[in-house]
Amino acid sequence: MAPDAEILPRSRSRHLLRQETGAPALRKATRCRSETQPGRCVCKGEDAGMEAVYTQGIWMAESLQERTRSQEKTWLVVTHIGDPKAAFLLVFPFTYFISKRTGVAVLWVAAISEWLNLVFKWMLFGERPFWWIGESGLFVNKQPNVHQFSSTCETGPGSPSGHAMVTAAVWWVVVSSLGSFLYSRTHSLVLSIAPYLLYVLMLVAVGISRVFILAHFPHQVVAGSITGFILGIVLGRRVPERRPLLFFFGLSIGLLLGTVLLHAGLQQLGIDLSWSIALAKKWCSHAEWIRLDTAPFSSLTRDCGALLGLGLAQYWKPGGWSLPWAPRALSLAFSSMGLYHVNRLPLPVRPQGLFYGLFFIKFVIVPQIVMVLVPGLVHLFTHKKKD
Repeated sequence: MAPDAEILPRSRSRHLLRQETGAPALRKATRCRSETQPGRCVCKGEDAGMEAVYTQGIWMAESLQERTRSQEKTWLVVTHIGDPKAAFLLVFPFTYFISKRTGVAVLWVAAISEWLNLVFKWMLFGERPFWWIGESGLFVNKQPNVHQFSSTCETGPGSPSGHAMVTAAVWWVVVSSLGSFLYSRTHSLVLSIAPYLLYVLMLVAVGISRVFILAHFPHQVVAGSITGFILGIVLGRRVPERRPLLFFFGLSIGLLLGTVLLHAGLQQLGIDLSWSIALAKKWCSHAEWIRLDTAPFSSLTRDCGALLGLGLAQYWKPGGWSLPWAPRALSLAFSSMGLYHVNRLPLPVRPQGLFYGLFFIKFVIVPQIVMVLVPGLVHLFTHKKKD
């Protein structure tokens, strides 16, 4: 790790990138010719265009940090709300106890959209601002005045933004359901449009927060938002309600094994998919900010675990528990506390196989808590009390 190291000249930086990270052949090295000014290059072709996009993104992040420094805590809260993990631990239980179908749809859309985000990232090899500043070698004469945060140092590739993509997909399911409900009850076009306006504001806020903390370039959050919006529409219409357990088991294991085989196949072709992890470790300001739960395989095990858990929950209690509003609120409170403690369970990071296995089990448990265990206990005790 060399967060405080001298920024290298461009040619040497790219050479070290190949030596140290085994960057895949599909990541095109930029071809430059030196000018009279040291450390400066003129680039040609498609890569030159991307260099300009990345450079403008860095200066936009610097300007954003300078102008909104007083809102730093707000942006950090927003980026946590947009975390794909929040879709499983916050949005899913909240929506499930209001509308069971919407809650199931949220979990389904969150898992599939995050899995697709992982595949897209492996194919697109997107850079992240916090390491590109050092690796590009374009800021020798004038380094940007930017700062990293504890949420900055994610280890996967940057394009498209997972926060923006999953947020757009999941919250489309929520706002479209809410908008339809409001229109059916009030027949007011203004009221039914209000959730969609909040949806746009949320996507903008999440995108700005990701640029602010140097986790993504602006074009990456735009790409993630558009892709997530499309996935929200498509996946929201294909919610697997009351499907047999075998469907969920096959889907979960199929996605898991298929992704592992894809990873192994790309490695055999000489494409090193761990290049981003090495760069994150190299350029992150604090070693403790590098966490295994931000690695690509963590999102994979989370998604596959949640899908299997969804199938198990529907198998144990098809249709869920029928509860009045007061017991539902009580179930939401207890479910939130349960998920909070499950999420905080410390997992051993060595060996990594054990970590990923326990991470998988953790998210298998999530739907059981929300859909079966807590509502069942609340139903049992409230029913006895009425008797």
